[in-house]
Amino acid sequence: MLRLCFMLLCVLCAAATTWSARTVDSHLGPKDLTRLQKVFVDGLSSNDLQSIFFASLNIETSDAATKQTLCQKIVTLHAESKLNNFEKDYYLIGANKNLRCTAKLAESLLSSVYSSLDGELGTTTEIYYRIATHKALGVEISEAAQTKIVKRLQELLKKDDTLSGLGYSFNAAIQLGPSASFVANRIEDAVVQADEVDGKLLQFEGGLSITALILNGVFGVSKALNKPAPVTAEQAVKFANYLLSRRSVQTAKGAHVLIEALKTISGTEKISPVCVQLIGNGQLDAQSPTLNVAIVDLLGKPLSPAVQSVSAKISVKKDNSVLSEKIQLVSKSSDKTTYAADLSSLKPGRGIYVAELNGDGVYKQKVQFKVLGRVKVQSLELGIAESDASAATRKQSINFPNKLKDTLTADSTQKLLLKAQLVDERDSKPITVHQAFVRLHNKNTDKEIIFVAEQDSSKAYKFDMDVGNQAKNFNYENGLYNIYLTVGDASLSNSFEWLLADVQLKFNQPDGEIKASVVSGPLPEIVHQFRVPDKRPPRIVSDIFTGLCITPLVLLFVFWAKLGINVSNFTLSPSTIGFHLGFGGILALFFVFWLQLNMFQTLRMLIPIAVFTFLCGNRLLRRLYAQRTAKTSVASTS
Repeated sequence: MLRLCFMLLCVLCAAATTWSARTVDSHLGPKDLTRLQKVFVDGLSSNDLQSIFFASLNIETSDAATKQTLCQKIVTLHAESKLNNFEKDYYLIGANKNLRCTAKLAESLLSSVYSSLDGELGTTTEIYYRIATHKALGVEISEAAQTKIVKRLQELLKKDDTLSGLGYSFNAAIQLGPSASFVANRIEDAVVQADEVDGKLLQFEGGLSITALILNGVFGVSKALNKPAPVTAEQAVKFANYLLSRRSVQTAKGAHVLIEALKTISGTEKISPVCVQLIGNGQLDAQSPTLNVAIVDLLGKPLSPAVQSVSAKISVKKDNSVLSEKIQLVSKSSDKTTYAADLSSLKPGRGIYVAELNGDGVYKQKVQFKVLGRVKVQSLELGIAESDASAATRKQSINFPNKLKDTLTADSTQKLLLKAQLVDERDSKPITVHQAFVRLHNKNTDKEIIFVAEQDSSKAYKFDMDVGNQAKNFNYENGLYNIYLTVGDASLSNSFEWLLADVQLKFNQPDGEIKASVVSGPLPEIVHQFRVPDKRPPRIVSDIFTGLCITPLVLLFVFWAKLGINVSNFTLSPSTIGFHLGFGGILALFFVFWLQLNMFQTLRMLIPIAVFTFLCGNRLLRRLYAQRTAKTSVASTS
């Protein structure tokens, strides 16, 4: 009993995962379709037979002169094409049919196509293209020929289990019908070869063309033979995500197979993913927060049947607190692609929210939106004070969006002060904004300088500028300056720049001529410098190291002198002389490498010497082994 309950729990969890996976967050929109249409237009005007074929499948040319030119062009391109005969024949005949060309194709070509099924077809690719070519011509394949093709297809599938071979087998089986039902047994073999990327995408090695080929094939075979869907709902979503990620294709073939694969997945009930996404930029005004959602298929078309009920759970992203458990979204379009919910009753504050959407209990998606607040200047004071605080500060209040009538005056012994209290318009609570700047602009010179207003402990924004200390930044230019307050934030719907007042600034002029600061122009050239080489060790260290390296060679000669050298087995055969010369040459080459050669020069010379030495050494060792074997046999005989 416990085991049964556990299994039921696993099934329910798997089902919940499947339901939540029936959605994607994008689809082919009008901009994508317009761009793909341009790809087809460019393909129609290209000098590539394949591109013209796929373009003619998707767009129709109404101009008779253009049609005539294209009909002549495809015949020329067919003759010049380096594609396989079966492939270029298919493109020519298909394009001729799509363009409705009046001129008949050459009899020699048609005869070749008609007789192509009499011989042995070499690959599954050839089988598919030959069958498709006959279909394009409207020629029925005889029962005997079909039986022969099916048998040949079985033979090829035993040898060719590549993704391409399987893909063309599936698409050929769709045309052959029930007689090729054995191909359905290979669907699982193909699907399991899909590669998963980041847990979100599924694709087949080979890219868009192979992925679309297999998807169209396995779905087509399953439909033709009344088999269950070849992939799960979760896999369908991941395949759809991959296809949508390739929406920027630049070739006519790529654009065609992309659209066809998306149509194939969208047309499969029970597993077809749908797109659930926000309409607009996801920013709602706090005064009238309306959540608008679109529910469409992968090509941006209405669902059939349409979703009847859409609800949403709204929560605050920052702390996951729930604002509402269930908000009902109402259909706002006749085709039920747009749903909206008025969130005014929830009184959402400024911030980021998450809506967990649920359509008919089948389609689930999380979307993130932002409620924009409105900032209000509760109070603003602007004044001039003495830098040494020897006198009281003269402050004046300004109401938004008015400008102070009087012109302020400040010299190098004074400072300019500003204090602004920014609050949320909804609840009058102090808020923090991303941007709070004070900008001083000189009318005469059209130059400006910008300062950042900082927030104090009371959350009021303050600005304090000592005129004398900032004189250099103003380039000591006296004059009338406009004072602006700039307030901006990504979560505000009424960011603003406010002209507060005019101030006459007077700076003490420094001794000497003032050089104008360069505000634009080329920077000094940066000359690249290589890293300074490390200091080499003293000469004595190098000499000691060299001595240690040659010590084994010196010891060898010493031992030879003491013990003597056994040269009794040395013969003057070519292999013996060649081996020792080669070995000596390698040692000499290493010595020269140590002195002046680099690694690549050494390798070029070492390879032929090493091969020569290896061959001579091999013969020498074989001869020595033969001599030793002969001596052993003589000794055992005696």
